[in-house]
Amino acid sequence: MEIAISAILTVVGLVMLCFGGNWLVSGGVAIARKFRISNLVIGMTIVAYGTSTPELAASVAAAGEHSAIILGNIIGSNIANVGMVIGIAAIIVPLAVHKSVLRKEIPIMLGVSFLLVLLSIDGELSTYDGILLLAGLGVFAYYTFKDAMKQRAENKEENKKEIKQGANNLYLKSAGLIGIGVVLLYVGAILTVDNAVILAKEFGLSEKIIGLTVIAIGTSLPELITSIIAIRKGHADIGVGNIIGSNIYNILMIMGVGAALGGVMVGADVYVDYAIMIIFSLSLLIALKTGIIGRPMGIALTIGYVAYLLVTFFK
Repeated sequence: MEIAISAILTVVGLVMLCFGGNWLVSGGVAIARKFRISNLVIGMTIVAYGTSTPELAASVAAAGEHSAIILGNIIGSNIANVGMVIGIAAIIVPLAVHKSVLRKEIPIMLGVSFLLVLLSIDGELSTYDGILLLAGLGVFAYYTFKDAMKQRAENKEENKKEIKQGANNLYLKSAGLIGIGVVLLYVGAILTVDNAVILAKEFGLSEKIIGLTVIAIGTSLPELITSIIAIRKGHADIGVGNIIGSNIYNILMIMGVGAALGGVMVGADVYVDYAIMIIFSLSLLIALKTGIIGRPMGIALTIGYVAYLLVTFFK
């Protein structure tokens, strides 16, 4: 009975994370568009930050005693974002990607991934490592802010109609969505982490594996839902920018916060997962020549991700 209750509460927690992230994103995007920021920058910033908040909430809830969940959650989420989210999205509709994204943002994503590996060499992500990652977040935030201002100027005419909408009602509604989203994320994170730990112990699974699989997939659901909705509405830039931005935030912000709060131990076996995370990220560079992530690549990414899950569970 205890296992069944824990499983139900874990699912409830994941659903709350999903809805909380989605509403937080909706409120953030509405405000961002009011300030005439382009779809690509919205995807890289507001949407990416918003859809990463479930990972942040889960990691803060796991800080200290359950630090293995933090590491597993972040690595697993980054793998899921490319393998599951971009894979499934590309199967539905081939994704056209601006080559500027491939030349600038994807190398940044790869760079912070390698930085995480380097900081892990001593077997621990210490408080100082966390502060370093958060400093990197500040640099990236400054970079995206400058890009946002540039995009705002370029898209001034395109967004004139949106600016004319009622500002007060927009801000009130958006603030409400953001507030509800934060509450759901907080409660959902506690339910998910606490009950996932119970399930891990009952089935003899390590907390790292639970983080890599169950929690990683659950906290990646906002990215999946947001990206698919954006792509189906013809905003592929939001969908792809969301994933790239989320993977960068997962390492710089979420791992930074998790490590700063109490340190994160890094086992030798995690380097295999690091390598897979980087390989999945590198696969996006295949689209550099054409600027399109097509269905064949989407199928390959999805199959690769399913294979990774099976190996992780049964190794």
